[in-house]
Amino acid sequence: MLFAMLIAVVLVAVTVVMHAAGLSLLIWSMTKSGAALPTQNWRVAWLLIRVAWVLILIHTSEVMVWALFYLSVGCLPNLESAFYFSGVTYATIGYGDLLLKEPWRFLAPFEGVTGILMCGLSASLFYVLGSRIYSSRLEAKTK
Repeated sequence: MLFAMLIAVVLVAVTVVMHAAGLSLLIWSMTKSGAALPTQNWRVAWLLIRVAWVLILIHTSEVMVWALFYLSVGCLPNLESAFYFSGVTYATIGYGDLLLKEPWRFLAPFEGVTGILMCGLSASLFYVLGSRIYSSRLEAKTK
């Protein structure tokens, strides 16, 4: 169990680093363009769609890291099962139709909590982006 806990610490750290790097790259690319935030509704929608897809890509890559670990230690029989289990666990859906073999069952709660935290970080980026768009619209009306 101690070894599984050490593995959990490493997988959580890798996930957080991947998420931080992905968010940093996304924020950097949005600020590097130097363009003002869009004010037209269709441009706002297009920006949010692009940000959502980048965030989904980041989360999918994090799910894949956990899935590859599960596959590499023989917890699950194939990549499809490992990715499915990891995605369901990361998103905290928890169907329960697949289970990890002992002693690796210990990892599932860690992946779930990590997924909640990473989704929270992504949601906060959407909140900040929405707040900035709203603020820029208010400024445009007052000028």
